[in-house]
Amino acid sequence: EYPEMAGHSPLALGGSPVTLHLMVDDADAVAAKAVKAGAEVVMPVEDQFWGDRYGVVRDPFGHMWSIATPIWPPKTPEEMEAAREAAMQQMSGD
Repeated sequence: EYPEMAGHSPLALGGSPVTLHLMVDDADAVAAKAVKAGAEVVMPVEDQFWGDRYGVVRDPFGHMWSIATPIWPPKTPEEMEAAREAAMQQMSGD
């Protein structure tokens, strides 16, 4: 932080509306390295319906980082919608 120049961390401001997104070769390895450096897991890295292995961490200063690795080629809109529906049903317990 540098409050004399209006430089405040997200922690001092009660959070941030910003998430920095990283596309990397190995989301699991990058997330593990971030945790080892003091980040907190907000969303574990897992395969997602849209085709990425994706997760979110919060660094010690309060910055949010989403980390993703593509795991399959882009799907058709119909395939993505079906995968989204299946994921939403699984989350709701139906």
